Amino acid sequence: MIPQNFEYSAPATLQEALQLISGGECKVMAGGMSLIPLMKLRLAAPEHVVDLGRVPGLNSISESGGVVCIGATATHHDIESSPVIRGRVPLLAEAASHIGDVQVRNRGTLGGSIAHADPAADYPASLLALEAKVRLVSANSDRTVEAADFFLDPFTTAVESGEIVLEVLVPIEEPREGYRYEKVPHPASGFAVVGVAARIKKAGGKTTLARIGVTGTGPRAFRALAAEKLLESGADVATAAAAVAEGQETNADLYASAEYRRHLTRVWAARALTLALSRAS
Repeated sequence: MIPQNFEYSAPATLQEALQLISGGECKVMAGGMSLIPLMKLRLAAPEHVVDLGRVPGLNSISESGGVVCIGATATHHDIESSPVIRGRVPLLAEAASHIGDVQVRNRGTLGGSIAHADPAADYPASLLALEAKVRLVSANSDRTVEAADFFLDPFTTAVESGEIVLEVLVPIEEPREGYRYEKVPHPASGFAVVGVAARIKKAGGKTTLARIGVTGTGPRAFRALAAEKLLESGADVATAAAAVAEGQETNADLYASAEYRRHLTRVWAARALTLALSRAS
């Protein structure tokens, strides 16, 4: 289908972009992997589209003060292949490698993906496990939100009217941390039916830190706090994995019932935790 008519702007500076969206009557486009299909299906019909693709510096990836800073328009391929990310926060690079196909990874962006907040997207699980933060800016404000507070509901985030995602801030993983992202991809879309990101620290043969992010299972990504506490208190992988979806609302659709999704969550959590523990040893 063909989208409805709309005004198109491609600002050359961040300040110009923020002024254009300050009225709140437009849609921001980064890579366009989510917005353009919605417009073609007329599920979205913005009167004005502001393209961030020409704003310099928004795709930068750098390390400073123990944090990796990733610009909003960095592509999935940039993240998958970046020496900084592969060396400092490899869990995120691993998650990026699972997204879509080569064409999508070359065009889709980190900021666009998390702002769209598809409940089956790959990034949220790893960002939660990494305890990342999202920096949001507008013409009059600049604030940072924990990833745990950023994803609110399906396709709903903490981004307010007039704001854009500027960058994602990810604390550097310690060299001996174990990590793993495991995913059950939907055979048609490639999105996660269930995706589990695990991050583990060990000392003296014991798990001293466990962080588990889950996507696809529920209406939004979540931290499996009960499972984390079990691992840190000495429980084995099977016991912790069985608790990953505890207390969470579970999605159901034509491909996977709620019961089947809970089962997949337990199985893939066990796989992710087992491999993360092996990397941490």
